[in-house]
Amino acid sequence: MNQVLQSLGIHSVSALVNALVTLLVCVVAIKIATNLLEKLLGRSKLDSALSRTVLNVVRTLMWVVTVIVVANALGINTTSLVALVSVAGVALSLSVQNVLSNLFSGITLLIAKPFTVGDFVEVAGKTGTVKAVGLFYTQINTIDNVAVSIPNSDVTGSSINNYSREPLRRVDRVFAVSYDNSTEEVKRAILDVIAEDERVLSDPAPMVRLLEYKGSSVEYVVRVWVKNADYWTRPRKKQI
Repeated sequence: MNQVLQSLGIHSVSALVNALVTLLVCVVAIKIATNLLEKLLGRSKLDSALSRTVLNVVRTLMWVVTVIVVANALGINTTSLVALVSVAGVALSLSVQNVLSNLFSGITLLIAKPFTVGDFVEVAGKTGTVKAVGLFYTQINTIDNVAVSIPNSDVTGSSINNYSREPLRRVDRVFAVSYDNSTEEVKRAILDVIAEDERVLSDPAPMVRLLEYKGSSVEYVVRVWVKNADYWTRPRKKQI
């Protein structure tokens, strides 16, 4: 029996028993740890895709450690095994560098939540409505309804303009008016038009200011606040 075990690299029956006990303990520990982690992730506010990824990564790492521990219990020299795992890890990380970059960027987006599905954003040179936030790609639909998938590393590496985050938005417009009209007449006329538009909020109050004197006209800047949902809507027609 001992000769058979030694031919397999196992020094004794006691080493085999010790390894089996170690394996059983590790399997039970992995089961308990994954169940506990799964419950903790379920109670957290993390995205379901991110929770599954974290769980799978932790489970894989625990199994790698289990293999090394059991091999050590059998009396097998694990130095070369650890070195092999390390080299394989480095080689794998280099070969999937871009994938890992997108993955970690996706995890960052899911945790930080600079935008959510349905938000209208400008990111990585694209503008549109967010349709999906995955671990590797973020999908947005542009204004002309083109589905664009952006690598998450490009998303986190650029500035993000989220036009849907705040409940109110300010509308800025510049008007050129003839020198024949006085400043007070212009302001009064613009404010009268603003007052008739139901989309414009009274608080913050609308603002009309003289901006600049041009060669043949005077420019006025108008700033009003509207609800985010009304920013792109057309003026409502009054019923007669």
